[in-house]
Amino acid sequence: MHYRLFLRFLTIICAGCIGLTSCQTIRHHFLDPSRDWQARNGQLLYHGTMTTLIGEVLVRFSKAGDFELTFTKGPGITLLELRQDPNYASVKGPLARGGWSGPSAQAPARLRGWLQLRELLMASGEKTSVRNSAGSETFIFRF
Repeated sequence: MHYRLFLRFLTIICAGCIGLTSCQTIRHHFLDPSRDWQARNGQLLYHGTMTTLIGEVLVRFSKAGDFELTFTKGPGITLLELRQDPNYASVKGPLARGGWSGPSAQAPARLRGWLQLRELLMASGEKTSVRNSAGSETFIFRF
């Protein structure tokens, strides 16, 4: 009798553990920049609904479509960090308003302009000026 109760208890515990671990969020792994990545730095003029900022920008990307953008204002003040690959993105910093990560196609409206920059900047070649407007946001890059 005790044996059956023990087996029932063990079964419930195992089922609970499996249920809890199967719901665990899997973190996306972005590739780290390497020597074969292209890098460009310059200035970005960002104009949003209630914000206009000019700061330094560093853009890095790989031939495979991995992308990083870091927008800063002076030393030590990061306004926005964006990491993106063909399917997934992660955005953090004050301009991201709390940050976000997930499939790019499911990005909140407030970040869609930033996520459009990946393809635009990767296709810009050696242009010294790149401009993009998305909704109420304007991005002007000078490299």
